[in-house]
Amino acid sequence: MMSDILGQALTDYVKGDKDAFLLIHTSYGEIETMPASVFFRDESYMPDLEKYMLSLCKGKVLDAGAGAGSHSLWLQEKGLEVTALDISPAAVHIMQQRGVRQAVCGDIFTYSGSRFNTILLIMNGIGIAQTVQNLRKLLKHLKKLLKPGGQILLDSCDISYLEEANIYTHYIGEVTYQFEYKNQKSAAFGWLYLDISTLHKIASEEGWHCQIIYEEDETYAARLVRV
Repeated sequence: MMSDILGQALTDYVKGDKDAFLLIHTSYGEIETMPASVFFRDESYMPDLEKYMLSLCKGKVLDAGAGAGSHSLWLQEKGLEVTALDISPAAVHIMQQRGVRQAVCGDIFTYSGSRFNTILLIMNGIGIAQTVQNLRKLLKHLKKLLKPGGQILLDSCDISYLEEANIYTHYIGEVTYQFEYKNQKSAAFGWLYLDISTLHKIASEEGWHCQIIYEEDETYAARLVRV
């Protein structure tokens, strides 16, 4: 597991450094910044898309890649039973401190808890698949975690507009990130952005019904239901 650079930034934020931010090195462009405060938004600061996706959650929910637990807390307040899963030990500790009742440290690819009605992959959470090939592996695994009729809610972006597209020898949405915080860097890790047609194709081949529930410019959200 990569060093917990994200967890360090979140911990400093909780301890009072409200200006804490990550530098994000990407394989496709300039260095980006991400304030730690993004992970601590309440409902009033969440984009409409996030609130819409949260409103579609039902039954027992697995919030995969839960970060600091803001979405899990929102769902708890609505009366849903939520398991918040994150690979960062520090993030899980913070979630517990914030009141998330079931916060688990683990990798979604190996997680084998109880079965759920909804698996939430919000804020481009489907990116944890890293590659198109791994997406097939992930969908097979998530099917085992869902109850009959269960759903996956995800959002992503089509990044084929990138000028560098013509130099890619692999799927354009397979990118590499690296976190930096206070001059420390995580190991580089893969991330996946999916265009709609690729999602439809793979989901169908892996036994899912894919419904696009939101679309604006390059961003979209989808519901996958077990066939």
